[in-house]
Amino acid sequence: MTKLTPKERVAVAFDVETRDQAWRLRERLGTALGLAKLGSALFVREGLPLVRELKDDGVRVFLDLKFHDIPSVVGKAVEKAVAVGVDWLTVHASGGRTMVEAAVAATAGSETKVLAVTVLTSLDLESWKAGASPDEPSMESAVRRLASLATEAGAHGLVGSAHETAVLRDVGGPDRVIVTPGIRVPGTAVPDQSRTVTVEEAVASGADILVVGRGVRAAADPLAALRSIHAALEEVPA
Repeated sequence: MTKLTPKERVAVAFDVETRDQAWRLRERLGTALGLAKLGSALFVREGLPLVRELKDDGVRVFLDLKFHDIPSVVGKAVEKAVAVGVDWLTVHASGGRTMVEAAVAATAGSETKVLAVTVLTSLDLESWKAGASPDEPSMESAVRRLASLATEAGAHGLVGSAHETAVLRDVGGPDRVIVTPGIRVPGTAVPDQSRTVTVEEAVASGADILVVGRGVRAAADPLAALRSIHAALEEVPA
């Protein structure tokens, strides 16, 4: 894996409603913003034009749409993301090996990387068992199973809670990027995930990319909050 800079290691979740709100956040963060994560709500409203604007302004884009469909449909969707220069995009590992393979194949010859989501940080074991796998013995087993599938399918990285980072690294090896959502920052509202960690815990766990939402966006000084995370990452290189 190519070494990532602190700016590249922090994905700021642009969980806002409109392009204007997104652009105000982008301007507040200035040159400290290295990676903007766009989720479904903002993307459905603003679409690829916003991706192009961010890319043209020198911001790397993490398109977090968590594709989960038949392989041919996912492959075509990834092709569209590749065409506008998306840097990272997510698919659900639970979509199956062939689907993940189709996503990876669609990135051939580009800089776009596929990240496979294992178990959402909003789910605890009971929620996972009720909705996906009633016989799952532990969250670790679910993460390991899905990470193995995604790794075998060629995914460039894996997404999961920092509580399972060691599992993701064990399965994915040293060359795959490990992404940790659900990062808590002191002084901000409690996130809507069940299995969250602090910046320090995520760094100690060995995560490569940290996803931070309210911890930056809702901070009294978003730029200072983002820079404080960069400073913490400087102490523990990727």
